[in-house]
Amino acid sequence: MFKNILRIVIALIFLVSGFVKAVDVVGFSFKLEEYFSPAVFNMPFLEKQALIIAIIVVILELVLGFFLLLKNYLKFTLSALLALCVFFAFLTFYSAYFNVVTDCGCFGDALKLTPWQSFWKDIILLIGLAVLYFLYRNEFEEPEEKTQFKKYLSAFAFMTMVFVINWGITHEPVIDFRDYKIGTDMKLERKKLDKNPSIFKTFYVLKNEKTGETLEVNQDEYVNDKKYWETGSPWKIDESKTTTKMTKQGYESEIGKFKPETADGKDLTDEILNAPKAILIFAYKPKEANINVLAQAEAIINQEKSAFVHGISTEPDTFKTLPNATMDGTAIKTIARSNPFVLTLENGKIVDKRSAEDYIKQKK
Repeated sequence: MFKNILRIVIALIFLVSGFVKAVDVVGFSFKLEEYFSPAVFNMPFLEKQALIIAIIVVILELVLGFFLLLKNYLKFTLSALLALCVFFAFLTFYSAYFNVVTDCGCFGDALKLTPWQSFWKDIILLIGLAVLYFLYRNEFEEPEEKTQFKKYLSAFAFMTMVFVINWGITHEPVIDFRDYKIGTDMKLERKKLDKNPSIFKTFYVLKNEKTGETLEVNQDEYVNDKKYWETGSPWKIDESKTTTKMTKQGYESEIGKFKPETADGKDLTDEILNAPKAILIFAYKPKEANINVLAQAEAIINQEKSAFVHGISTEPDTFKTLPNATMDGTAIKTIARSNPFVLTLENGKIVDKRSAEDYIKQKK
């Protein structure tokens, strides 16, 4: 009884993890690009292969999780899952210990975990899989029960997986877990951010030159207690150990990073969110965007005479017939998975979002 419950629980964890990544496999590939970047593993040659690698990882998670759920190929499945968990544990430990990737993307945008939470999750799964391997070792050579139900369920699961992954790549995620989902009131989100901001403080490590004692104080404690800084004070700041820490967790939303600017530095955020209707076309990799698609989308958007229209990219002068603005590439990727992509707002509320190709088809 115990081993069956444990097997089902672990299988479901892998299936849920694989599914939320399959829904937004492009977003997962962005996370892999972070790992391959010079700041982390310095493997830039793999950045262009991030999407293919993301698809492979997602398929492995889903297929192996499904096999474990149905008790198919137990020895192979458990061995492969153990190897996969060791690999994930290494990635999450590295990102946690060196603080280089703040979110591993284990559950996509559906559930955000800190690097250490991700690491301990992988360790628990490793232990669970090792226990399962031990408990099921005597069943490895037993013939598998193949029923019509299993065949039909496997076929349905395979077709669902292919559809979900393909739709997320060619269009947008079937289920949107991001902060920019349709129906989001961006003005309301910004108000929540303004009312409840996260608070960060600077912390100093002080050393007493007379006694050798060291202590850590935050910026307020340092300023308010003159014994630390008055003339002749034995307390000296160790500049190499000065840090900034969050002392209050405020409201969190990626919408706080929505800050498109014109070439002369003008912030367009308020103008966009207060417009009765705004149509924005984004390109996070303008040099890789389809020129014909860009031209067609621009032509259609230009016909919206009563709307606030703008092209937003990582580079100036990307759009030929629309006013240009620039924004951080990572922030654009959070909004859009397609390149290019069209976002429509009404009084700051997201009413439509789709790839430029789908936008063109919708308008024709």
